[in-house]
Amino acid sequence: MAMTRRTFLQLAAAATAVAATPASFANPLGLPIGCQTYPVRKTINTDFEGTMKGLHAAGFTAIELCSPYGYSDFSSLQKYKPKELSDLLKSWGLTCISAHWGPNELFQKTDESIAYAKEFGMTQMAVAALGPFNSKGTETLDDVKRYVEPFNAFAEKAHAAGITALLHNEGFVSKTIEGKRVYDVMIAELDPTNVKLQFQVSTQQEGFDAVEYFHKYPGRYLSMHCQDWVKDPSTKSGFRQVPIGQGVVDWKSVFAAAKVGGVKNYFVELEEDPALMPPSVPFLKKLNV
Repeated sequence: MAMTRRTFLQLAAAATAVAATPASFANPLGLPIGCQTYPVRKTINTDFEGTMKGLHAAGFTAIELCSPYGYSDFSSLQKYKPKELSDLLKSWGLTCISAHWGPNELFQKTDESIAYAKEFGMTQMAVAALGPFNSKGTETLDDVKRYVEPFNAFAEKAHAAGITALLHNEGFVSKTIEGKRVYDVMIAELDPTNVKLQFQVSTQQEGFDAVEYFHKYPGRYLSMHCQDWVKDPSTKSGFRQVPIGQGVVDWKSVFAAAKVGGVKNYFVELEEDPALMPPSVPFLKKLNV
């Protein structure tokens, strides 16, 4: 859904009005309410300022970007120097310590990508998935371990620059090989000194429960992406996204477990429809964990 600046600001104003109650400032774990900017990528290139101001008006104070050089929908941001872009966001009331990067950027342009993040002021660099984009189904556990090796090498360099590498759990990461979950195999191979994890809550639809994983790997997580949904047989997936707090996810349990997992930041990411993001803020403001 392509949103206009006016529409987004109207939604943001409505969300702010709903949230303006005496008990509205609990905020789970006392963390800033953040959002991933991928859901609003279609207006990033056409109205970056309006889109960012709309997010702030909705109540988001932190964002996670995608690399302007690795994600085409963010390519217009290449015109800014990293520090210039960071300062712009701050002037609009938004902080940004994290971004998603393409594997090629991390493994083939390692120094250049780390230098960009460092100049920007980021402390996290995430990759959405490791391994083949289109799995052939013939991969072995030894292949999985080989996919992890370049990420560990990148993470070591990032760590030396004061930046933490994050592995997100989508795509091939969520596959099962020889009866073992690729995700768990990768976690075992990742260097815990240099690498942290970012949990995609929507993978619960595939059997990956956030509460279970936060307890299974305490202290290994740093971040998470938040989605909520209801069952909908009319959709291809069988699920339909809804604003945070209006679906099936037990957010009180998720955030309580996130504390055990080590989560220090979270980002709402409802890419099926960015209009779902502003209405998510009032629930989060009132959620006391």
